[in-house]
Amino acid sequence: MTNYFSGVAQLVEQVAVNHFVGGSSPSSGAAFLPDYQIYIHHMKHYIFLIVLTMNACTKNLLPPDAPKKPKELTLHGETRVDDYYWMRLTDEQKLARNPDKQTTDVLAYINEERQYIKTSLAHTEGLQEKIFNEIVGRIKKDDSTVPYLDNGYYYYRRFESKKEYAIHCRKKGSLETAEEILLDENELAEGHDYFALGDYNVSPDNQWLAYSVDTLSRRFYTVFFKNLATGEVLAKAVPNTTGSVAWANDNKTVFYTSKNKVTLLSEKIYRHKMGTDYANDELVYIEDDETFYTGVYRSKSGKYIIIWNSSTLVSDYHILSADDPGGEFRNFTPRGTEHEYSIEHFGDHFYILTNWQALNSRLMKTPDTATDMSNWKEVISHRDDVHLLGMEIFSEHIVLNERRDGLRGLRVINLKNGRDQYIDFKEKTHAAYIGINEEFNTNILRYSYNSMMTPESIIDYNMDTEERTLLKQREVVGGYDQNAYQDETRYATSKDGQRIPIYLVYRKDLKKDGAQPLLLYSYGSYGSTEDPYFSIVRLSLLDRGFIYAITNIRGSQIFGRQSYEDGKMLNKKNTFYDFIDAGKYLVEQGYTDPGQLFCEGGSAGGLLIGAVVNMAPELWKGALAEVPFVDVVTTMEDATIPLTSNEWDEWGDPREEKEYRYMLSYSPYDQIQDNEYPNMLVTAGYFDSQVQYWEPLKYMAKLRDHWLGSNKLYLHINMEAGHGGKSGRFRRYREYALELAFMLDLAGITR
Repeated sequence: MTNYFSGVAQLVEQVAVNHFVGGSSPSSGAAFLPDYQIYIHHMKHYIFLIVLTMNACTKNLLPPDAPKKPKELTLHGETRVDDYYWMRLTDEQKLARNPDKQTTDVLAYINEERQYIKTSLAHTEGLQEKIFNEIVGRIKKDDSTVPYLDNGYYYYRRFESKKEYAIHCRKKGSLETAEEILLDENELAEGHDYFALGDYNVSPDNQWLAYSVDTLSRRFYTVFFKNLATGEVLAKAVPNTTGSVAWANDNKTVFYTSKNKVTLLSEKIYRHKMGTDYANDELVYIEDDETFYTGVYRSKSGKYIIIWNSSTLVSDYHILSADDPGGEFRNFTPRGTEHEYSIEHFGDHFYILTNWQALNSRLMKTPDTATDMSNWKEVISHRDDVHLLGMEIFSEHIVLNERRDGLRGLRVINLKNGRDQYIDFKEKTHAAYIGINEEFNTNILRYSYNSMMTPESIIDYNMDTEERTLLKQREVVGGYDQNAYQDETRYATSKDGQRIPIYLVYRKDLKKDGAQPLLLYSYGSYGSTEDPYFSIVRLSLLDRGFIYAITNIRGSQIFGRQSYEDGKMLNKKNTFYDFIDAGKYLVEQGYTDPGQLFCEGGSAGGLLIGAVVNMAPELWKGALAEVPFVDVVTTMEDATIPLTSNEWDEWGDPREEKEYRYMLSYSPYDQIQDNEYPNMLVTAGYFDSQVQYWEPLKYMAKLRDHWLGSNKLYLHINMEAGHGGKSGRFRRYREYALELAFMLDLAGITR
């Protein structure tokens, strides 16, 4: 399309030259220049509109053809040529009011891709609108969360009909008292295409609110301070933060984390006095290791301000008495190597969830005066078959979140009598999480629960009597009959003999004996495990005859920490092999076939999709790669790209030749070849701070160079959003509707 229009434009210009000056281009001072320019401008414009109209009418719009501007990248004596490196813009270029030529060229290509997908999928717009209305129609418009008690107040948020954002409220002492509105996000979002509330924290005396907002989608938050008695918001705000603060007990000192504007890493902790200029804030901690994130929070006990530091393999903490906001932080214990742990304070001890000499973690405790590990005492020992994930401390109970045989469960230990119990969830597949529990002196545990068929449920559990109270189950407006659906857990076998769990759900009356459309989803990185969960979006697929499947592959922690170790660094290809083996299993078992099998993954899961369509393109009918991390080597060798340095322990450091060679061998962008790829929809966010927009953009351009056959390739890039898509309660479902319509159209389902 680009080349075609360019040729036509050149022809128009030559005609104009011949017409006005007999074949010679006019000089800048020629008297007839305005007529010449106007003629060319209008003719180019008309030709462009004619071309667009002709292509739209014939439904044969040619794919965009991005210009090639070769750049040589040399490492370890090897030179790679990247034709699309030029698509990378700085933040300053993206935000410039008067864009330079590079920015103009990038935006021109993006606009061509946006026009291409809009025109090519115009026939699905009715279906997209129907799906969008279905999804938002299932959402209760005037909804509210279950209130939780914290320091004498019940906190909750509620939504009003037709409004995109939440209203945050509280009531003092009882749910029968008058409502106090803390923040109305709808008012804060006015005038912004994007809005996100980062966090909000109430001071210990309940009089002040610190809250943060991001209006660009780059995850840079500005912290504001609001007097809850008067409603006044102080003029002195704090920009460039991660969004949350930790209050000291004097109710006027807060600690916050600033971000590096280039790498986007959190790296500095400051002490701030409300009402003062942030430029005068005192730096109390700086993280010099570029592989670490850092942050600060207030312990649940209210006794400590805690600075945390975390890399892929190492945790570290510094603590300060919340009664001494001007004091010096002390290291909780000297920083180790390959030691990950978390801490919770209670009484005069810290409880520690640690992987020290315990691959799947164990629970220990130490006096809060200790300064090294010599005083750590074991409370719960390591188990090979159980992965210890999290904990919550109460005055008389400890609650542990554990994963056993792949499923999340809750274990309750009575500190007074030693009683040890697991909560029975009845369903074979489920996911249970510790909820918001801000109070120490209670025997009530709040947790959340859902499964592939059960909507999210908030439950209060009496840890002494085992009595359960269902406080709320997510309402599916219009009705939802759980009995109309069926879930299954199946196990595929990897090429090297490992189990690969697959959670499936489908509508009983639409389940066929033979193959039918199936969407297989996974992530497979950072140890993140995809629990079987309920989704209102998914119903629009299930109710049209799709089967939906989640698989946990190596790179997750489905069977403990070893699953993660076996799917990272120089073992990363196991992640891709497992996903392909899961897909093949579903075909072999008759659930689907390659003509009806779709795959989906986002971010690092988009890397997964990019890899498997390179490795086994014939297995998939279609693929969804959402904000995909696909240019592995180039990104990981450039520490100026946001978040790169923190990722070296996950993917490898290309400066090490062995790691470079391995990463290059699977990097989706580098491994593109002439091939008949499956139908693909790739998404991106222009302001994405996690996966920079140019990765999917470059990926799209290079795929087009090597695309064989008649399958479809589309890019949807959101120009107002970042890694998580559009903000707001309803708007984000437009993109879901697009993705679902893309798959349904390929499956021949148009209703």
